[in-house]
Amino acid sequence: MSEAADHWGAPPGREACADLDTRDSLRDLRAQFTLPDGLIYLDGNSLGPLPRATPARLQAVIEREWGQGLIGSWNSAGWIDAPVRVGEKIARLIGAAPGQVVAADSTSVNLFKVLSGALKMRPDRRVIVSEAGNFPTDLYIAQGLIGQLGAGHELRLVDRAALEDAIDDSVAAVLLTQVDYRTGHRLPMAEVTERVHAAGALMIWDLAHSAGAIPVALDDAQADFAIGCSYKYLNGGPGGSAFLYVAHRHQAAFVQPLSGWLGHAAPFAFETGYRPAQGVARALCGTPPMLSLSAAECGVDTVLAALDHGGLAALHAKACRLIDIFVTTALAGGARHGLRCVTPREHASRGSQASFTLPDPDQAHAVVQALIAEAVIGDFRAPDILRFGFAPLYLRHVDAHDAAVRLVSVLESGRWRDPAFMARKAVT
Repeated sequence: MSEAADHWGAPPGREACADLDTRDSLRDLRAQFTLPDGLIYLDGNSLGPLPRATPARLQAVIEREWGQGLIGSWNSAGWIDAPVRVGEKIARLIGAAPGQVVAADSTSVNLFKVLSGALKMRPDRRVIVSEAGNFPTDLYIAQGLIGQLGAGHELRLVDRAALEDAIDDSVAAVLLTQVDYRTGHRLPMAEVTERVHAAGALMIWDLAHSAGAIPVALDDAQADFAIGCSYKYLNGGPGGSAFLYVAHRHQAAFVQPLSGWLGHAAPFAFETGYRPAQGVARALCGTPPMLSLSAAECGVDTVLAALDHGGLAALHAKACRLIDIFVTTALAGGARHGLRCVTPREHASRGSQASFTLPDPDQAHAVVQALIAEAVIGDFRAPDILRFGFAPLYLRHVDAHDAAVRLVSVLESGRWRDPAFMARKAVT
C-alpha cells in the first residue's frame, strides 16, 4: 500500500459494509427510486436517477391538467405558483428562510440575472473574481456579461489558494462554486463570505454540487446570491429547472436584466411599462415549463423525505462513510497502479464525491468506460479525473465496497486497454 493509500486508512470488508446497511436509518429511502438491477450508480452528481413518483406525476400533468384542465390549470392546478412553491421547498435544503428562492430557468440564465444585478449594486467597481478552475459555464456567463457591458469590467481568475489576495476594493462580486466539480473540495461558505463582505463586495455561490448533498446555510453565512440546478442531487430530471436565491436584504435593490412578464408586479394587467414584482418573484422571467418543473418538484421531494430521517446532516454523514469505504478499498488495490485520490480526506472539506487521477489521461478516460461496462457508472472530467458521486438516498455501503473492488479489478486486469474504451463520446 502506498503512503497516499495509508493516509486514508484501512478498508472495511464487505461483511462490515453489509452490517452498516442493516443499521442505516436512511435505507428505506432507496425505494423512492427506479434503479436498474445490478447497476451501481455513482453519477448522481451529474444526473440523479428517476424518482418512482415522477412518471405518474408527469402523466397527471399531461393527461389531467393539460389534457382536461387546459388553460384553466394555470389556476386550478397551481401552475402559476409552481416557481415559488418549488423554490420554497428547495429553500429548506439550502438554509434559506421563506421568500428568498424561486425555481426557474437554467443555472446559466439565473447566473446572468444575479451577476448582472450584483454589478448594478456596486456601480463604482469593475472586477468579478472567480477561480480559474470554476465550472466553465460560470466563467462563460461572466465573460459574456462583461462583453455586453462594455464599461471596463474585468473577470479576474485566480487559483483557489490566491483567492484572498485577489479580493480588494476594486471587486464588485465574487463568484464561486462551493464544491469543486472536479476534485470535490469544499470551500468554507461562512468564512469566504465574511472575507468578501469585508472588502465591500457581494458573494454569489453556485450550489450545483451542494444542494441536496451537503448541509448548506445560506442565511447563516450571510450569502448575497446563489444559484443551482435540480438535476443532480435533487433528482429533478435531465435539464430540470434551476433555482435562484436572493437574500431578503437585497431584494428591493435587485434589478435583473431579463425583465420578462412573470417578473412583473402585475403580469395580467398587461401594462406597457415594466414594474418589478415585490420580493424574490422579480427574479422570474418567462412562463414556467410545467413538465420539467413538475419533475423537479418530485425530485426535490425525495430529498425532503430525508428530513424525517435525520436531515441533511444524516445524509452527509452517510455520504462520508460511503466515500471512505470506496476510497480506502480502491486505494488498497489501485495505488500500485498509479491511482491517486484528489478529494480531501477531511469530511468538512469535501462534498459528496470522490475523485481520482491516473498518470495517463487517456488511461483515466478508458478506465471509467471499462468500469461502466462493469455496471458501475461514474464519469470522466478532463483532463484526467475519474469522478464518482455518492448520493446516500439510494446508495448502500455494499455498493461503495463493490464498486471499488470492480475499479481495482479493471486496473489489475488491464481490461481498460480495449480500444472500445479509448474512444471519446460527445458526453464523457
